Amino acid sequence: MALHFAEEEYASRLARLTARMQEERLDAMLLFAQESMYWLTGYDTFGYCFFQTLVVKKDGSMVLLTRSADLRQARHTSNIDRIEIWVDRVNADPAMDLKNLLSELDLLGSRIGVEYDTHGMTGKAARLIDNQLSTFGELVDASMLVSGLRLIKSPAEIAHVEKAASLADDALEAALPLIRPGGSEADILAAMQGAVFAGGGDYPANEFIIGSGADALLCRYKAGRRTLDANDQLTLEWAGVSAHYHAAMMRTVVIGEPSNRHRELYSACRETIQAIEMVLRPGNTFGTVFDVHAKIMDERGLARHRLNACGYSVGARFAPSWMEHQMFHVGNPQEIEPDMSLFVHMIIMDSDSGTAMTLGQTYLTTTDAPRALSRYGLDFITA
Repeated sequence: MALHFAEEEYASRLARLTARMQEERLDAMLLFAQESMYWLTGYDTFGYCFFQTLVVKKDGSMVLLTRSADLRQARHTSNIDRIEIWVDRVNADPAMDLKNLLSELDLLGSRIGVEYDTHGMTGKAARLIDNQLSTFGELVDASMLVSGLRLIKSPAEIAHVEKAASLADDALEAALPLIRPGGSEADILAAMQGAVFAGGGDYPANEFIIGSGADALLCRYKAGRRTLDANDQLTLEWAGVSAHYHAAMMRTVVIGEPSNRHRELYSACRETIQAIEMVLRPGNTFGTVFDVHAKIMDERGLARHRLNACGYSVGARFAPSWMEHQMFHVGNPQEIEPDMSLFVHMIIMDSDSGTAMTLGQTYLTTTDAPRALSRYGLDFITA
């Protein structure tokens, strides 16, 4: 089996899950999030684009229901002993296969947790599930249960996060010589992704973000490359990835002479991220982090130009996003604890002047001050 962690690590994760299930009075869990399956068993696939679920009973036994294309994938990459196949056919209803399986597992009338809030649960899948199981047992939205367990990283996971952070630095190092007047976004993007692959890393859970000129104000990837002008701006958001564990970074690089607005926005970004470092520690919440962000930005008159979130937890994630559920936004009560890997980003997009400025890196929380995982500092980058 191609497992990335020791058997004892997976056993510990299963014990933590069943303990939480006991607390929530759940007889079983239906895992639809690929990252949940990966965390719990090592199962590694993009087959979650189809109907697929891992049934976990409160006694720790597990059964995977999937398609034939993923049978060998599950056998090779996971510690799952029992794998059942639903058959592709016209008008197939895999939720019926699931109901029959749950009945065989003596779960009729049970309290069953379901991961609804995940990319592996489409609207169609949810309707099929509810149609087949609403009278079978009590269905409970348990989307955050495994997600919450995954927030705290084990030493073995931290090793992958640190490797991912090193690969993110390698990507920036590969890009910097190419960021110049006449430089190609295509070459920059190829160099960055190539550096991660060359270092033994993986595909990211979403595309690297790259945009220059007016596109530097975008926070998402878009198709189409351009050549950098003598005076330009380039926004990059990327991640190093090791065994699906992500460490993200974000920078806006100014080509040519920075404008006064660029310098003003950079100053706001740096001041804010340094203030956040003072509260990114146990005793505070994710909401506290956002409050610091909003206060400083708003005091500088940047309320219209900032975002409504300033980062999130990162870990082992699958497409289409490397963002975890837990984000830095207003009122989030999630407590900060040691051994969390958290991406903090400052994003200011001034559409009035057409000026972009971003600054972001991944931190590992400790019992006190957070540890920045990048070997690069927070200095303003120009080319």
